[in-house]
Amino acid sequence: MPGILKLIIVGIGAYAVISIYVYYIQSSLIYYPDMPGRNLVATPDNIGLSYQNVEFFTEDNIKLNGWFIPGNNAKQTVLFFHGNAGNISHRLESIEIFNRLELNVFIIDYRGYGQSEGKTTEKGTYRDAEAAWNYLSTRGISGEQVIIFGRSLGASIATWLASKYTPAALIIESGFTSVASMGQRFYPFLPIRWLTHIKYDTKQYVKNISCPVMVAHSKDDEIIPFDEGREIFAAAPEPKQFLEMRGGHNDGFVASGSTYVDGLRSFIKQTP
Repeated sequence: MPGILKLIIVGIGAYAVISIYVYYIQSSLIYYPDMPGRNLVATPDNIGLSYQNVEFFTEDNIKLNGWFIPGNNAKQTVLFFHGNAGNISHRLESIEIFNRLELNVFIIDYRGYGQSEGKTTEKGTYRDAEAAWNYLSTRGISGEQVIIFGRSLGASIATWLASKYTPAALIIESGFTSVASMGQRFYPFLPIRWLTHIKYDTKQYVKNISCPVMVAHSKDDEIIPFDEGREIFAAAPEPKQFLEMRGGHNDGFVASGSTYVDGLRSFIKQTP
């Protein structure tokens, strides 16, 4: 009996240590600014697009970096929030797609990513999103002309922003319902909902949206399950559309080809 009791105590202690460890390393599990690196490896020049390098400041005085890529005859601007790894220079394929759709693109790096200063935090990324929104207004671009787009982690940041302001539309691509939901999938043996201090509660944010919403997700997504996208869609108010993609988490928009591009085009045409 003492031996069994000792094993139980050791097991409880190990469980507690693992739980505490996960609690304190959450940021390193979510943010990957150095993968594949913080250096900008290319610019829109590499795909034949002119652009403006932009520096602007957040409310808490962090200098951020981004690109503004004007589109031909563009009447609307995509405010682009990327995923949790890499930087704006790894999103040229998406920039090219939006450019073909005759849209301006404003894509930014969060604090701690690319050439942006600071350290990445959840609250910080929301401030970064708000600063990007405000920057567009200094260019004479009103909210009614802005389509907020977010992919993966950026989908949650985009949805948060759209819940605070009123853009022309919101596009949520390959998004997750919350960090807690994803954490429970990866660590089903841990009390993740009690351990997560980083929330990114996309499902809750989307309930407060007052603009048209498109949710795009692939059944083949190997990182964020298709069910996560369907849950976000179910929580979103009307008007809304769901675009079913194919391909993996990082290449679904490419693998989906014309299905993806035509889906975006159709949705954007219906925005005010």
